[in-house]
Amino acid sequence: MPKNIVIRGHDLALTKQHRIAIAGVSAIGVAAVAFTAVSPSTQTVTTAAPVSTAHVAYSNKPIQDVKSSVTDQLVGRNAELDSVVAHQKADAAVYRKADAGVKQEATEQHTAQKAASRSAQRVHAQPAAAKKYRNNLDGWIRQSLDIMRAKGIPGSYSGLHRNIMRESSGNPNAINNWDINAINGIPSKGLLQVIPPTFRTYHVKGTSWNIYNPVANITAAANYAAHRYGSIDNVNSAY
Repeated sequence: MPKNIVIRGHDLALTKQHRIAIAGVSAIGVAAVAFTAVSPSTQTVTTAAPVSTAHVAYSNKPIQDVKSSVTDQLVGRNAELDSVVAHQKADAAVYRKADAGVKQEATEQHTAQKAASRSAQRVHAQPAAAKKYRNNLDGWIRQSLDIMRAKGIPGSYSGLHRNIMRESSGNPNAINNWDINAINGIPSKGLLQVIPPTFRTYHVKGTSWNIYNPVANITAAANYAAHRYGSIDNVNSAY
């Protein structure tokens, strides 16, 4: 029995040592496991940074190349745009200059036309030079005929001349002091022997109011004959 106890006690002691050893080994194992579990993560983190840095550094170069290419393209495009804008400005300047020339030419033409028009108007507005007539029976008849035509009074040179020669023999100051008109105090006067009341009634505007004026006397007598006989040409005797 004592042997068995010793043996059991020995066995028990060994067993405790074994347990301690086992526990130690277990602890070391746990630590190793823990280290192993943590270490890969730590290594992964540690090794990840350089790998990531190397990857970023590697990927930056293409980006920089792309940026440089895009920048170069933009610079070239801007240069082309600047060239186009410069050409457009030059063309616009040419067009403005040409347009200004056209406008100036049009203005000059318009000014010239206005000046010519004003000149023409002034020429048109200027009265025609007065027609000159000789101061004799022929000139008096012709001047009277021009007035008669302007006033629409009928009569001819021959009709006027014939009646003048019969009435006054061509004397503008002739006066009849013996006929009935003279007896009544209104003697006939002038080239066509017109009495004063008739002269005043048939006086033609624009002629003299002097009954002895040759042109005024002829024109008034022709106006009276036109109203009374249709025309001085129809008068072949005293009227």
